[in-house]
Amino acid sequence: MPLQKRINSFRFAFQGMIDLVRTQPNARIHLAAAAMAVLAGLFFDISALEWVAVSLSIALVLALEALNTALEYLTDLVSPEHHPLAGKAKDVAAAAVLIGAAGAAITGIIIFLPKIFALAA
Repeated sequence: MPLQKRINSFRFAFQGMIDLVRTQPNARIHLAAAAMAVLAGLFFDISALEWVAVSLSIALVLALEALNTALEYLTDLVSPEHHPLAGKAKDVAAAAVLIGAAGAAITGIIIFLPKIFALAA
């Protein structure tokens, strides 16, 4: 039975990822940005350390988006009517995604901008 519980936990996690992508437009935007970063990494043949930074940035933003969505679902469940604290909880969770995305964008700028300039020169 423990093996079946592990298998189920992965199945539920994959269901959560599918729900995230199907229901959250921002998650799809983040996935598109991630795909562009991966394609740019392949095009510019970035180093292993640069791949680590890009991979961690992608994972961080998608994980934060998933946590934000989970918090929104839970907040809507416990507070279906508008409540100022529910709104603040959602706003702070969205801020976490924004902070992560800004960090990912800065990472992308640090890695790719010099390569773009070198290509243009």
